[in-house]
Amino acid sequence: MNTQTKRRKILRNPLHFLLFALPGAALYAVFVLWPLLVAFGSSLTNEDAYRVDTLFVGLENYIHLFSDPAYLQTLRNTVILTIIAVIVPNAVGLGIAILLDRSGWAFNAMRAVFFVPVILSSVVVAVVWQLLLKDDGLINAALRPFVPEPPGWLSDPDLALYSVGAIVAWQSVGVCVVLYLAGLQSIPKELLEAAAIDGAGPVRRFWAVTWPLLAPSVTIMTVLSMIGGFKIYDQVKVMTNGGPGVGTTSTLAFDVVQTSLDAGAVGYGAAKAAVMFIIIAMISLFSIRMMRKREVDL
Repeated sequence: MNTQTKRRKILRNPLHFLLFALPGAALYAVFVLWPLLVAFGSSLTNEDAYRVDTLFVGLENYIHLFSDPAYLQTLRNTVILTIIAVIVPNAVGLGIAILLDRSGWAFNAMRAVFFVPVILSSVVVAVVWQLLLKDDGLINAALRPFVPEPPGWLSDPDLALYSVGAIVAWQSVGVCVVLYLAGLQSIPKELLEAAAIDGAGPVRRFWAVTWPLLAPSVTIMTVLSMIGGFKIYDQVKVMTNGGPGVGTTSTLAFDVVQTSLDAGAVGYGAAKAAVMFIIIAMISLFSIRMMRKREVDL
């Protein structure tokens, strides 16, 4: 039996694949599955950091959750931020990627510039923008000669949530630019040239050739943006701490931490975390299914 035949025989043996998968599966079970089970178990109790006795309460935490106006406000805030985090970076990132889809050192430098915010810590970005957007910050100082009373970007309840969303979107644009650039550069130039020869203008070439072939990139970025939107925490904690007021900019992730760690209501916080996990899983699966269907239709 030659070496190639032996190699094929080994690769066909399911036991070998199982052995290779065991280390990763063990780590996943210890650091992901087990904490999930523990959290779900806690969500069925009245566990509290300031109370000694812990009792089983069943679904009481979940029932209270969806009758809690503060939680419903938090869910609304998260949905708004997620919509901003999906639409704005993808639209802006695609536009920038189209503009930078050229060769030359200047375009390479611009790609690096747009990607810089992505590699920065979200906390650092939030601190910098908080200093810029506060009432006596640099942005309002620049606006004051033209606008006597500049907006309270982080102090106005009507603007604070959208200010946080804008910063989240700004930091996410770089990822979209890079991914869409990779998608654009994978499109065969012959297709675009053939469309141009047939008389298709730039807009027609984009919708007929570029957009359909970018479908996998759009799917990836849409799903990642949705997941990231529902997990927003750092920017809210640093820039507004859930305010101004009570829960004006609070998100699901922020609310889980506040409830479990700050308030000490571990069981109730675990119920919020479980609902957050279910929402993210359902939205991710639904988004992937719909976007994949779009890819096939295209």
